[in-house]
Amino acid sequence: MKTYNYITLLLSLLFTLSACDAFLDEVPKGLAEPDDVDGAEQAEKMVIAAYAALGNYNYQDGLHSPWPYGDLRSGDSYKGGAGAGDAGYFNTMETFVYMTEDLDYLDYRWYSGYISIARANDALRRLKKLTEAEFPLKEIREAEMRFLRAHFYFELKILFKKIPFVDEEEELDNYINISNTVYTDQQMWELLIDEFRFAAETLPARQSEVGRANGNMAKAYLAKALLYAAYEQNDKHEVIDINPSKLEEVVKLCEELEGQYSLAGDFAENFLCETENGVESIFAIQHSLNDGTLRGRLDWGAMLNYPMNTEYCCCGFHQPSQNMVNAFRTDENGLPLFDTFNQKSLLNSDDLLENNIDPRLNHTVAIPGAPYKYAPAFIPDSSWIRDPQTYGCFMSLKEVVLPTCPCFAQAAPFMSSSKNRDIIRYADVVLWRAEALIELNRHAEALPLINSLRTRAAASTGRLVDIQGDPTGQFVIAPYQPGVNSPAWTQSFARQALQWERRLEFSQEGVRFFDLVRWGIAAETVNTYFEVEKTRRGSYMSEARFTKNRDEYFPVPKNQINFSKKLYEQNYGW
Repeated sequence: MKTYNYITLLLSLLFTLSACDAFLDEVPKGLAEPDDVDGAEQAEKMVIAAYAALGNYNYQDGLHSPWPYGDLRSGDSYKGGAGAGDAGYFNTMETFVYMTEDLDYLDYRWYSGYISIARANDALRRLKKLTEAEFPLKEIREAEMRFLRAHFYFELKILFKKIPFVDEEEELDNYINISNTVYTDQQMWELLIDEFRFAAETLPARQSEVGRANGNMAKAYLAKALLYAAYEQNDKHEVIDINPSKLEEVVKLCEELEGQYSLAGDFAENFLCETENGVESIFAIQHSLNDGTLRGRLDWGAMLNYPMNTEYCCCGFHQPSQNMVNAFRTDENGLPLFDTFNQKSLLNSDDLLENNIDPRLNHTVAIPGAPYKYAPAFIPDSSWIRDPQTYGCFMSLKEVVLPTCPCFAQAAPFMSSSKNRDIIRYADVVLWRAEALIELNRHAEALPLINSLRTRAAASTGRLVDIQGDPTGQFVIAPYQPGVNSPAWTQSFARQALQWERRLEFSQEGVRFFDLVRWGIAAETVNTYFEVEKTRRGSYMSEARFTKNRDEYFPVPKNQINFSKKLYEQNYGW
């Protein structure tokens, strides 16, 4: 009997193991194999998923919104919030000196960028399995995905410089063997240029669905990539040459976009929900609300940047710097105070009325005593700021909306909205063209382009009024008239005017640091900024220092180097 029981137990175990093996051989009903989700319908869904990656970000997971990278590191903004330790990784970015290759936030940003690229690659792989007969939009969608993929790569390129390039042809198992130095710096730029060029040549000039990549959009991004690539850098991130043929193509592309877009009549129209996707908007992230999802496709990139008053409650980040605010001061002729702008500070609404200022200041910065976001009765004061002793009392305006806007949404404890964020607007195209002309020694042709933005700024005061309807600033701005209100329009002076105009026009939009690196003047500009700001902002900035030949780019994250089994190479200086 004992022997029988042992045999019975053994047979039971063998049956159980056999049953387990059989179970493992079964394909679970909820599992979708890659081939099961191929086809035109599924490919189109993956295309939409790639577009969705444009808005898949928040402050914890490697923020895609450019303000921490382009504003904090350039001297245009302070981190804000509740002191240096609040989201301290942003403080590290702002002050540079304690930046290390193992900062987790850099790893998140790298990873999230490649997740976005993976979506585009996935869509491309599915599209390539289809014939034109099966999916007549195949070539158009392929061009859209190559455009989006190039955009995601562009963002990583200007942040990290040395990045690996993976396309849809690469087998997943081979990713580990792809180095971030397969291509030189210039070769990597050429890859992105080719992507944008293909999109520009393939896509229709316009598409019926707002937000889809089109030929004009790709042409604009192609001009941007060419402009960046024209400033050739060595391994130490120094500009060693400016490529004239690339600049010539920038001029040509920008000329072709003239008439396809135009400057908005009022500067404000670029930053209001009710006027989004207007005549100036070229490439924008399409946010949404009440779209059937839990919280909509909100602008999570701005979720930290609302004031600490009762209407908003959180969180006071991205505060404009005193240096940047002072840069909007103008002289009696309505021109910038290039050399003396920072010798006097604008602090409150009285100062706006007692000093000549460029009206773009009031569109860009909330200043105590002046209306907030064009609402004459909605007046900010120091109580709206979490830590005014550390960061002052200015607040950023372009990315926020009023609490009365239908696009406003609370996502406790944070605030957000469905207002779009422009990645490229026509003002960019105007100034790219001007910049290329100046570097080609055709600076006379750049003068009317720069003046067109100053003329638009002068006409953008209708919303800048108090509750009595009076102007909220002493707005004095004029176009450059060489020999009349300005010096001779030499190449050197034109370059200075162009660089100043880009700062004022795009302040708080996250672009300035990348301009400084492209021009090769980041170290001297940022360190000059630190010298004065250390006297204004107390101890948190006392050790801030930009290290030339290092801080132009973030380090390649240590985790990524480890994941690649040390295949990835670190940027110079780290």
